[in-house]
Parts: sequence; structure tokens; C-alpha cells
Amino acid sequence: MKIESDVFVNNGKIPIRYTCNGEGIQIPIKMFDVPKDAKSLALIVDDPDAPNGDFVHWVVWNIDPKISVIKNNNNISGATEGYTSLGKPGWVAPCPPSGIHHYNFKLFALDTVLSMSKSSVEKKESKRRY
Repeated sequence: MKIESDVFVNNGKIPIRYTCNGEGIQIPIKMFDVPKDAKSLALIVDDPDAPNGDFVHWVVWNIDPKISVIKNNNNISGATEGYTSLGKPGWVAPCPPSGIHHYNFKLFALDTVLSMSKSSVEKKESKRRY
């Protein structure tokens, strides 16, 4: 399985448009070579270089495995967005305090559709951990 974006290269800089200093819009993502037997996909975007440890920018599950592009959340109906490190669901634009930060885009092919809601992880737990 492979994941990439048209707006930056692997280990490259994320354009300002996609950060808190720009429009803060969700980074478009392309997904390739998803296993044919996948029932759903899950995606986690995090910053391991955040001052307090991992900062979760986006978590979404039950993405239709037939979807090959996610752009501005426009085609993830049926998927569920979980709580981020800000304690709310949805995309959080990168906004590092200082220095170089790396952003991990982790895609998982699942053999099931998850039956958990975005409140499965409570806001306070999400904030406390990150």
C-alpha cells in the first residue's frame, strides 16, 4: 500500500497554504495498491516532534477502500473522524511552534468496518495523551 500527496514530496516541506499560517485546508491524499480484500481503511496523521509528544492532526476510519483520493474531506462520507489532540474531530492544520517537524501519514487496510464512534476516545483522554 502506498500513500502520497500532490502538494509535497515525501520528507519535503508542506506548503504554507495547508498550515495554520495559510488556509489550513486538509492536505489532499492519494492512496495506491490497497489490498483487494480490505473492508475499510483508517488514516492517522500525526506530528511526533511536538513539544508534548505525538500530536494527532487527523484520525479517520471506515474510509471506503475504493476511494483513491481524499481531498478536503469531500469524499469520505460514511467514514468517521475521531478526536485529535485538540480534543475535537476533524482535520487540524500543521502549526508547529518552532523548528522542523515531521508529519506521519499512516494508512491502514482493515479486514472489517469498525463499529466505534468518534466519542470512543473521550476528549479529555485525547488531550491528556498528547
